[in-house]
Amino acid sequence: MELVGLNKETVNQISEIKQEADWIKEYRLRSYEAFEKIENPAFGPKLNIDFSKIIYYKNNEQEDKIKDSWDDIDTEIVDELDNLGVLESECHLDGIGVQYESEVIYHNMIEELKKKDIIFTSIEVAMKEYPELVKKYFGKIVSNSENKYAALNGSVFSGGSFIYVPPHTKLDRPLQSYFRINSRNMGQFERTLIIVDHDSELHYIEGCTAPNYSESSLHAAVVEIYVGKNSKCRYSTIQNWAQNVNNLVTKRALVEENGTMEWIDGNIGSNITMKYPCCILKGDKSNGTCITISVATNKQEQDTGARMIHLGKNTRSTIISKSIAKNGGNATYRGKVDIKKNATNSTSLVKCDTLILDNISKSDTVPTNICNNTSSSIEHEATVSKISEEKLFYLMSRGIDKERATELIILGFLEKFREELPMEYAVELNQLLKRNL
Repeated sequence: MELVGLNKETVNQISEIKQEADWIKEYRLRSYEAFEKIENPAFGPKLNIDFSKIIYYKNNEQEDKIKDSWDDIDTEIVDELDNLGVLESECHLDGIGVQYESEVIYHNMIEELKKKDIIFTSIEVAMKEYPELVKKYFGKIVSNSENKYAALNGSVFSGGSFIYVPPHTKLDRPLQSYFRINSRNMGQFERTLIIVDHDSELHYIEGCTAPNYSESSLHAAVVEIYVGKNSKCRYSTIQNWAQNVNNLVTKRALVEENGTMEWIDGNIGSNITMKYPCCILKGDKSNGTCITISVATNKQEQDTGARMIHLGKNTRSTIISKSIAKNGGNATYRGKVDIKKNATNSTSLVKCDTLILDNISKSDTVPTNICNNTSSSIEHEATVSKISEEKLFYLMSRGIDKERATELIILGFLEKFREELPMEYAVELNQLLKRNL
């Protein structure tokens, strides 16, 4: 089944297909009304998206229920995911979910998680089985009038993960969700909601890919994360969308007292990416970190960065942005740090480094730093450079050819990001970088 074009009928059809409760359908319709009124962002890359040609919902009728065994999924889909390394990665995880087009088709987690009362499922299942828990958090930190693409997601969201980690619970290994777009003009609008309750820890990994078609596709996700008192959440993303995909994502976390939120965000593919993971540091002594890499090549526009909003006292935030521009690519850092009046004795460190590999690429740094009290501080550092001829000469003098020497310098430039990933994902990142650079 395919639903093409956006109107109230499409929104109602998606809700009916999913047999949703009235409150969810009403949320969708309010979001659609907001979407029609809100304009495209006034900043960043120019977006020319024909919303009438996008597929807003598509499913494989043979995969109408979520499976927990690969043997129950269409062989062609399994082979495709196996070639991408999804099946192999499962052995390194405590649980995995896979979304193909608009629906989650596979979900599995080890028995130990069930004994710990951890919930890891699709957002649709959570809405049916845990409605009061979902209602308490859903749409509270990212409103359906936040921006045009958050409103679009609220209208037509399908798939995505729901995770609840109860108090005093820690996971030994990450949970992962994998998202795949496989059709021309396909839109993917997953909705992820994560709650890490007090004194708990979670590491969640997200992977995204799509084949390359001439027609544009759209990825407009929303991620909401709640980090309780004395808790920690790490959200790692490596996205390698094809260069026909417009990647427009809203990600935000609310952090309570002494909590820690870490965004580890890698952007390699896509046509245009606009993504600025955010931490709202609500509780005293809460911490927020965002480490990003962006690779812009072949006229890609990577408009990325982070936002840190300090509300609590003695809060800390760190933004580290690494960008590479090549073959006419544009890598832009766009970030915001806002230390409010009552967020006394707070600090923020922002460090943006860009490596430009030729004379036709570009990079911009667009920071907004606001400090509203005299006991807090913001440090901002930005560098733009080319590959050092001295470093290149040194490596080549040791018998390393120029191509390999350049590769080593680039990998060293991105080391801060790679060291934050589990070993198997750092290896995957190296392979992606080699193919794209």
